[in-house]
Amino acid sequence: MIDRLAIIGVGMIGASLALALKQARAVNHVVGCGRNQTSLQKGVDLGVIDSYTTSIAEAASSADVVVLATPLGAMQLVFEQITDIVSEHTVITDTGSAKGSVVRVAQTALGDKMAQFVPGHPIAGAEKSGVEAGLASLYQGRRVILTPLESTDPAAVGKIDNMWQLCGASIEYLSVEHHDKILAATSHLPHMLAYSLVNYLSNLNDHDEIFKFAAGGFRDFTRIASSDPVMWRDVCIANGEALLELIENYKIELDQLSVAIRDRDQDRLLELFGKAKSERDSLIGNC
Repeated sequence: MIDRLAIIGVGMIGASLALALKQARAVNHVVGCGRNQTSLQKGVDLGVIDSYTTSIAEAASSADVVVLATPLGAMQLVFEQITDIVSEHTVITDTGSAKGSVVRVAQTALGDKMAQFVPGHPIAGAEKSGVEAGLASLYQGRRVILTPLESTDPAAVGKIDNMWQLCGASIEYLSVEHHDKILAATSHLPHMLAYSLVNYLSNLNDHDEIFKFAAGGFRDFTRIASSDPVMWRDVCIANGEALLELIENYKIELDQLSVAIRDRDQDRLLELFGKAKSERDSLIGNC
């Protein structure tokens, strides 16, 4: 049981965590923290949080678990404001999709309280945002990756592991570096492709007609381009090295496709598409 949970950044991810824990009757009180009082009051009205404050220090002061669900670019400020506030018994975790940058700013800000920090990343979400997008079922059957360091207190890891399991998630453990490499390929690159495709087509002279006649394939592929631009700007900065390597290699893959189309190479096209279909079909049960 979590007595007092502080969620810094009550968007879809934070709101869904609060709702799932409330549904599991695993938390007594949830305090939300953010800059928009209207949004925070909506969270209270919807039963997502029990109280709110715009002060990060106030939210963290009496919490036994603090969850940072802010954009990556805001993490350092939050760590700096809670480091002298949280007790030695408070467990701190986050939901950021790039762990290397979060761990670096946490190490600088938290000092000897770094052992209380359990880096985490729920592999769940949608293009929607805001407290009203919260779903108690969001983490059911989803994976949550934890990337604790050698210095992380095992009891803190156990508390966060249990917290996510109570939300219906399955827990995976990866190193910080491996997490960022894998997520760059499976999440960050696809978002970049979706954003780039929409931008490219919107700059064409006949873009109105293109979007008018867009069918299901286009909508499915570009759905994630409706995601929060601030969040994905921060991801690019935080995990840029791994992402750039993938983008460069993806260009090579596109070049191979271009050559096959230009040469009217039916066998090569069939090989490329057949391999992709086989890989996708073998993975679809895990998605």
